Amino acid sequence: MSKHSHFKDRKVFHKKVEQFKQFQERISVQFQNEKLLYQAFTHSSYVNEHRKKPYEDNERLEFLGDAVLELTISQFLYAKYPAMSEGDLTKLRAAIVCEPSLVSLAHELSFGELVLLGKGEEMTGGRKRPALLADVFEAFIGALYLDQGLESVVTFLKAYVFPKIDEGAFSHVMDFKSQLQEFVQRDGRGSLEYKILQEKGPAHNREFEANVSLKGEVLGVGTGRSKKEAEQHAAQEALEKLQKHHIEQ
Repeated sequence: MSKHSHFKDRKVFHKKVEQFKQFQERISVQFQNEKLLYQAFTHSSYVNEHRKKPYEDNERLEFLGDAVLELTISQFLYAKYPAMSEGDLTKLRAAIVCEPSLVSLAHELSFGELVLLGKGEEMTGGRKRPALLADVFEAFIGALYLDQGLESVVTFLKAYVFPKIDEGAFSHVMDFKSQLQEFVQRDGRGSLEYKILQEKGPAHNREFEANVSLKGEVLGVGTGRSKKEAEQHAAQEALEKLQKHHIEQ
């Protein structure tokens, strides 16, 4: 079967082949086996309408791509944040590979325009359906992995995903202490130190005051009903201060 027999007629064939050619040029990736690329963008509804043709949908590639994405993102986070806890690494990874994030990436790369859909799915707006676009993104990662291996997947993510992590686009899923830790580690500024300054009030109505400092400089002060809460508020103040300074620079 030739790679181009994936399309049902000459008109669709010429249009789609040209679209996929331009897409590969745009993302600086050239597939060795273009059938894998076409398959990544083939929705099951398209296959159901062309039962006599040897089409394959993207569901198996999506299964593979999901695992490849988890591995490559995990590897990146593990190396980038050596002091981050397993819990925070898990939260951060989940925010990066969740459906809304993948949909945003799919939109950014105009994946929706390339999807092969059945007529019914097309008419009901399938091309813009979030779950469909997230699946296509994972299927593309699976196809790229099969075609060129892990290194090419990492190169692609370095161009489109890792810079977003570097900018802190997903950090909001963590509490303030973890966000502050992530912000400071991003630039390799050093270690944070928390100190309980005082505790006052009766046992049933305690109030704690804490501060957080970096290389001897106090970045934030906070109060709370527990030491943990006071530290969180100190981290919140520090984070706001650092982010404001970062924007102004």
